[in-house]
Amino acid sequence: QVKLVESGGGSVQAGGSLKLACAAPKFVFSNCEMRWYRQYPGKDREMVSSIDSARPFRIHAESVKGRFTVSRDTSTNTMFLEMNTLKTEDTALYICAAICTISSYWGQGIQVTVSS
Repeated sequence: QVKLVESGGGSVQAGGSLKLACAAPKFVFSNCEMRWYRQYPGKDREMVSSIDSARPFRIHAESVKGRFTVSRDTSTNTMFLEMNTLKTEDTALYICAAICTISSYWGQGIQVTVSS
């Protein structure tokens, strides 16, 4: 069973920073595009950032551009999401995903709460 394990969430005041991490098995990390999604209560997931396994090529949603940075560490098979200048609207469940050729894998999610 493939497990993606998120860590680093928590509560912070607006304007603050948090860094999320997602650990994945090596074969997934090396061959799949890794993504961060977030989900608000009662809403569908929305993609926040993605990073591929090769170049790496990064994509960030418009709502987080300039504030969030996705990165990956191949030595530890871990993807990171550095979140700066956090806003109350960034409060959500953040979910790590691995999008592979024939399947996708999802973490359980980790809560980020930004207070004013």
